[in-house]
Amino acid sequence: MAIDKVKEYMKRWNAQERILEFDVSSATVELAAQALGCEGARIAKTLSFAQKDKDVLIVAAGDARIDNAAYKARFGTKAKMIPPEEVEGRIGHATGGVCPFAVNPGVEVYLDESLRRFATVFPACGSSNSAIEVTMDELEAYSGSKQWVDVCKGWREEAQQGADGEQP
Repeated sequence: MAIDKVKEYMKRWNAQERILEFDVSSATVELAAQALGCEGARIAKTLSFAQKDKDVLIVAAGDARIDNAAYKARFGTKAKMIPPEEVEGRIGHATGGVCPFAVNPGVEVYLDESLRRFATVFPACGSSNSAIEVTMDELEAYSGSKQWVDVCKGWREEAQQGADGEQP
């Protein structure tokens, strides 16, 4: 089971005991936010993309969406999500539990700027009913990410509206 693989992987940081498992599904941003009692934006969703010679994970805030033009400018190719039935074999985690931890060899992990506005976020841990609360430094270390990227849209507007006290 992928969550067991993630727990084993997290032992190198003594973080395995911090993994939360729920009696309800946390497979979507909305369900994870309900299970955790937090705003959906703090859910660190992990999106799986196929590129010519590799698979790439983008970890982004729950309220962010991929900006196709920014993705193409950064990676030199169109954003093409891996079909759900292929995700587990290619990434190492099934849809609903995809996370940036303990992924298959060769899978590259990138963290999106949309996450940096939070002190902590909640990525999944390999199952459709798990998560862990991590800081940005922990997320960088635990994910083995290559770098931070700015390939999402939608979140800046939400962040600005929240800062202005306006309702969306």
